[in-house]
Amino acid sequence: MHSCGILLHISSLSGKYGIGTMGKEAREFVDFLAASGQEYWQILPIGPTGFGDSPYQSYSAYAGNPLLIDLDTLIDEGLISADDHDLKIIEKTPRFESYASLYSFKKLVLKKAFSAFRKNASEAQKKDFREFCSKNAFWLEDYALFTALKSHFKDVMWTEWEDDIRLRKPDAVKRCSKELDKDIMCVKFVQYKFFEQYYSLKEYANSKGIKIYGDMPIYVSMDSSDVWASPELFMLDKDRRPIKVAGCPPDAFSPTGQLWGNPLYNWERMEKSGFKWWISRVEYSGKLFDLTRIDHFRGFESFYAIPYGNETAEEGEWLPGPSMKLFSAIKAKLGKVALVAEDLGFLTADVKKMLKESGFPGMNVLEFAFGGENSNYLPHNYVRNSVVYIGTHDNDTAVGWYESSDKKTRKNAKKYMALTKKEGANWGMIRTIYSSVSSLAIVQMQDFLGLGSEARMNIPSTIGSGNWAWRLKGGELDGKLSKKIRKYAERYFRIPEKKEKKKIKVKMKK
Repeated sequence: MHSCGILLHISSLSGKYGIGTMGKEAREFVDFLAASGQEYWQILPIGPTGFGDSPYQSYSAYAGNPLLIDLDTLIDEGLISADDHDLKIIEKTPRFESYASLYSFKKLVLKKAFSAFRKNASEAQKKDFREFCSKNAFWLEDYALFTALKSHFKDVMWTEWEDDIRLRKPDAVKRCSKELDKDIMCVKFVQYKFFEQYYSLKEYANSKGIKIYGDMPIYVSMDSSDVWASPELFMLDKDRRPIKVAGCPPDAFSPTGQLWGNPLYNWERMEKSGFKWWISRVEYSGKLFDLTRIDHFRGFESFYAIPYGNETAEEGEWLPGPSMKLFSAIKAKLGKVALVAEDLGFLTADVKKMLKESGFPGMNVLEFAFGGENSNYLPHNYVRNSVVYIGTHDNDTAVGWYESSDKKTRKNAKKYMALTKKEGANWGMIRTIYSSVSSLAIVQMQDFLGLGSEARMNIPSTIGSGNWAWRLKGGELDGKLSKKIRKYAERYFRIPEKKEKKKIKVKMKK
């Protein structure tokens, strides 16, 4: 069976509080997806963003991003006031200027919500909060203390904290937990409200026949509760500084490679524990999402290790990963898991073997297809067990890509896809991936809107440059666009049978 979906991160939704949230606009987008014949809503990682505002550099592999909490919902619950001074400041800049300034004001508002909850919550609400904390204690305890400590130490990396707590000496952990108790409880409350809103949104989406397609970065950030709490699972020295860090070697896209800077896993130690940490992470992801993409899948077979302190990725080396030992352990514990392998780029025979043995669908990106002869990314080379994109969040939009490509690439693309000015490059590329054999086709929202490079979500290996900042404008998602998307989905039989029998009618805002 074939299906389709739209890639749009929650932060890219329209709204009045700086970035998109899990509120009214999110539900309206679910309605838009359903009316458009889609089955999947793909989002980016939902963890709290750190350095560079990237969702792929999070403070936690488990926690939710407080910036995505909908404030209007908290107003409706009586936890904050619509007339709050800090709320009005956020409203004055509906298209955010920086995550840092937005976070500062939202943090103050969420603290007020916590104070109101402590004062006015019913016994049933307090019990529900306690149960959330207990159920999620395996990650929440460390994350809440970590977050409270970061605030205490003026947001510097944990590697710069005082030695006793940086090294998690028991007496220091006990002392800090007591001294920062109120701050710790506030962090837990914010996570409680985040996941309350998230699961409410997911339940709404699922009720409309929309599945949430999430994203799991292969690595965690050095500045994260995960590394601080479990340093033995990473390539760190005795002083808990990285020995080698993650990245990609030089290629045609980046002459000096990509220096991500994430700490690398100590796979030997992880294997001795039966891959317990990874099994827990995949199990948790299965509860959050209906389908999960694992970023940089090839890194499980072998990974590129760059000496810590290097300024570029040019002098790294390839080291062996756990390969199928990890996925066999995951399947033995969890059974069948709904994962998609991000297997883009140069793949060795061993990586291809690992992908085949895992049974996970791989990925195809149409924008990669037209630079050479008979590329593997040309649709006639796809297999059914795959997910196809025009481009991902790391690529240019369809229009931007076509307009910026060299003459030869445009000629190859135009000929292969039978592109016409009347249809437009973006719709011609949508038609091409929809008509492919890949079981799932995902299109960025920017491409349905026919936007250029100005709407690009991210430029890899850069910080700033408007990365992660693109947002929808109010009124862009109307009934006319929905009908056109549905028409393409119907033409190439990508609408689930139940939706085809009973078309969903949704009033779209103009």
